[in-house]
Amino acid sequence: MSQLTSSVLGYPRIGENREWKKALESFWKGDLEEAAFLETLQAIRLNNLQLQQDKGISLIPVNDFTLYDQMLDTSTMFGIVPARFEYAGGPVPVNTYYAIARGTQQAQASEMTKWFNTNYHYIVPELKDAKPALTENRPLAAYREAKQKLGIEGKPVIIGLYTFLKLSKGYEAKELPELAEKFIPLYGQVLRELEQEGVQWVQIDEPILVTTLSEEELQLVHSIYTQLREAAPGLNILLQTYFDAVDHYEAVAALPVQAIGLDFVHGLEQNVSSLEQYGFPQDKLLGAGVVDGRNIWRSDYKQKLELIEKIALIVPKERIIVQSSSSLLHVPVTAKHETALPAELRETLAFAEEKLEEVVWLSTAAANADSANEASLAQELKLNGERIYNLSASPARNRKAADAAAIAAHPSVRQKPFAERQKLHQEKWQLPFLPTTTIGSFPQTTDVRSARQKWRKNELSSESYASFINEKIKKWIEIQEELNIDVLVHGEFERTDMVEFFGEKLDGFAFTRNGWVQSYGSRCVKPPVIYGDVVFIEPMTVTESVYAQSLTSRPVKGMLTGPITILNWSFPRNDITREQVAYQIALALSEEVKALEAAGIEMIQVDEPALREGLPLKRSDWDAYLKWGVHAFKLSTSDVRDTTQIHTHMCYCEFHDIIDSILALDADVISIETSRSHGELIHSFEEHTYDQGIGLGVYDIHSPRVPAVDEMVRNIERALRVLDPGIFWINPDCGLKTRGEAETVAALRNMMEATYQVRKQLGAPVAVQ
Repeated sequence: MSQLTSSVLGYPRIGENREWKKALESFWKGDLEEAAFLETLQAIRLNNLQLQQDKGISLIPVNDFTLYDQMLDTSTMFGIVPARFEYAGGPVPVNTYYAIARGTQQAQASEMTKWFNTNYHYIVPELKDAKPALTENRPLAAYREAKQKLGIEGKPVIIGLYTFLKLSKGYEAKELPELAEKFIPLYGQVLRELEQEGVQWVQIDEPILVTTLSEEELQLVHSIYTQLREAAPGLNILLQTYFDAVDHYEAVAALPVQAIGLDFVHGLEQNVSSLEQYGFPQDKLLGAGVVDGRNIWRSDYKQKLELIEKIALIVPKERIIVQSSSSLLHVPVTAKHETALPAELRETLAFAEEKLEEVVWLSTAAANADSANEASLAQELKLNGERIYNLSASPARNRKAADAAAIAAHPSVRQKPFAERQKLHQEKWQLPFLPTTTIGSFPQTTDVRSARQKWRKNELSSESYASFINEKIKKWIEIQEELNIDVLVHGEFERTDMVEFFGEKLDGFAFTRNGWVQSYGSRCVKPPVIYGDVVFIEPMTVTESVYAQSLTSRPVKGMLTGPITILNWSFPRNDITREQVAYQIALALSEEVKALEAAGIEMIQVDEPALREGLPLKRSDWDAYLKWGVHAFKLSTSDVRDTTQIHTHMCYCEFHDIIDSILALDADVISIETSRSHGELIHSFEEHTYDQGIGLGVYDIHSPRVPAVDEMVRNIERALRVLDPGIFWINPDCGLKTRGEAETVAALRNMMEATYQVRKQLGAPVAVQ
């Protein structure tokens, strides 16, 4: 049977059973020697490639695998190592590579932030005073390995120069053309060496092209690719975009490359419209991203084939590459282990391995739609359609949940403005100047994970497990009191994950057994699957919060995850809008907020670390998203007394971009994860006024290092130059779940000492007993 060219843009690196994660953590602990570690990773990498070959993928990506992060790979490939890591040139040693990502006791890690609007994090390159030089040709090494070990003629994947520069830091916008000129010869050398090796296709990822660009920026992009074309004139370049549609379609289509990749899932309507309006260059191939690389639902084959046929009216099939809409990094590895799920749900799932099959099936079916295989094609379409129908008809999808009337009737505005609430809170809580707190979680040590696993396997009774959790809560309440922290937390020892925990207790969610995806470094998460209407069943957090509060006279915060974060960190259903799902979650959480308040928990933190990451990539779409995102948060938090204090928390937030929306949340206190980009955030407060309670994380919890007191003092002092000390809180920049006990206590002790020093400098009582 004939087949259109098939491809994917990248494959999950974590391994079917998270072998990649386990190898990384063993290496970091010193339990695995570097040579054995690298051999383990090579085995995972080759297995991924062999699987794609066995499934029938035509163009198999190589160099999509990484030791930690592909942006960090690109930085170190060009010798971009911050001076504090004492790099002497040449290939970057593995330990230096990881030091950039994780920090050392002497050097702070590089900033980490979200990859566009996904839940994957990358290490931000630091280009200040950069003197780039090619240290090693990673794409070439990956190509050679695949060819020599498996006989695969791979498609090297490279992060495009313009995307790399735009996502870096340490330079001003006016310096961008000059920076590009420093890197162009190096990118050209990489491509020239690939051409000399006999590489046929290289995939250059430029997702930045789906954002809003100026005419000057487009001219620079054209200049970059003109020079790269000259550097390797015989190499076929697939310029790949994803995550949205290309606004500047004509300019992108005119770039001197051999193929253009477009996202026909998340940029479907606009990209199709551009093809119909402007056509497609006759000298180029089209990478048609028709299989969703970011969600886990099986493709509707009938719709996808119709889409390919529609595209084929403009671009002949022989010039179409059927592929995933983005890298499959963003979905779990395989659905074959999910035997515990209901059949009607299980049959509608397509993880990375199943998406390979979808890509190949669609490329084959599209090429043979008019052949003698029409009967088998019709049968597969029928079976596939039945699977999708069975899920859509499931009772779980159609329970009574929030409708427009319920949303309209629900309070979404606090009764009194913040200034009046603040006075009530001061009178009620009598907190000291510069109050201290933590973000929510404390270390989930081996014994915590072991007890949970035993409980889930029915090897530990629910009573014994609850007793174990209470012991942990009591221990850490005592530690917090000993440290003299002002507002305490119960530690979240009963929670596996800040989204999964709530999903397990709300109706409309399902949970996979092995549906892990990489979030950052070795950190993997298992996103819930929202497949039905979200409905509150019973209180979810009251028991642990009330127990913790019974142990202390200090306030204990109730801890919830907000509706937008639950939405963005799940795999949501795709038969209704994301906005509708968010409102369902919000009203369910509102029930929990009221239950906490009724139980005497009157400081309640509703975390929204993923609010900004869900921003559409085009600024023209921001307002609509932020409007319903803010509304969902306020639906969750507004039906409380004025004396109840609402906190929230955000991660890696480019604050200045959405400051109006953050103010619109009307939270009494917001804590922001800023330690790796403290200076940039402080600068935004020099340009914008923020007058509600705020805590800027004074130290980085993603690194095992214990920051010195002086370092935290400097962070506090810098913040107080632009913020009113009367609204400022002091806290770590995120939860402490992943840290060890000793380092956590040491870091918090230093945080408290830093607080005392600043209080003394400002003439306030140093400590309140």
